[in-house]
Amino acid sequence: MDRLSQYRKILKNLLTQYVDKPSHGDIEPEIIIDAEEKHFELMHVGWDGTRRVHGSVLHIDIIDEKIWIQHDGTSYGIAKNLVEAGIPRDSIVLGFKPAHVRQYTGYGIGTQSIIHQDDNFLC
Repeated sequence: MDRLSQYRKILKNLLTQYVDKPSHGDIEPEIIIDAEEKHFELMHVGWDGTRRVHGSVLHIDIIDEKIWIQHDGTSYGIAKNLVEAGIPRDSIVLGFKPAHVRQYTGYGIGTQSIIHQDDNFLC
């Protein structure tokens, strides 16, 4: 299995481990994975009484063969899970940290901004 296939499999498995229905309200977890399996997200959607809930718990992208954690709303930290699953620390980028801080995180630094022509998005 090539590295990207391995990363995709690990990400899918980890997202399913985080799919727990919140203990309050009528809130459902949703896993969203794009067709090319480069964007992975776990959302909570529903109602908590009269309050609408619609938010990202985890948002992870695969960019230039690295795993970019764009948002981590977990208490443990998904980066630790990724390392425990066998992904090298330098292949994990904490995208939610400013570029000038990433060198001190113990994880990959990535590139400050990456424009993908095929995807038309900026990271």
